[in-house]
Amino acid sequence: MKTVKLVALAALLALATSAGNSATRDIYPNPAQAKADVSAALKTAATTHKRILLDFGGNWCGDCQVLDIYLHDPANRSILEANFVLVHVNIGTMDVNLDIAKKYSVPLDKGVPAMAVLSESGRLLYSQKDGEFEAMRRMQAAAVTQFLVQWKPTRAGCSAVVVNC
Repeated sequence: MKTVKLVALAALLALATSAGNSATRDIYPNPAQAKADVSAALKTAATTHKRILLDFGGNWCGDCQVLDIYLHDPANRSILEANFVLVHVNIGTMDVNLDIAKKYSVPLDKGVPAMAVLSESGRLLYSQKDGEFEAMRRMQAAAVTQFLVQWKPTRAGCSAVVVNC
């Protein structure tokens, strides 16, 4: 009986340690990379006919961590990879890359994560104005699915309700 309790305790500790590490994952690269990353995404999107998904946030942000988990959830990963070029824009502690957020009409004072969608040519199609994903930890992965489906590019013969077209 004592061995079973010890094994259970070890398993709980391992789970707690891995969950704690996931909250400190580096999703957002060095803030100095943002302009180059956006520029590279514009080139990639133009040749692949995908839209650009700008994700403004910081590695310190729990809701940003949850958004990234939801974006890479199996239900969303295929939609994301087939239709978007994802760019993580590191905003530091709300003090860097503010010019990029302003350029794409993303009001960071409403909270992060904040998203903008650009066409394959770089034209702004959508920006979150009211902190729609700011409380991501209280949302479901399905909210991200709905967002991706709504903003993916339309293709001939595809319906807006088809997830993987």
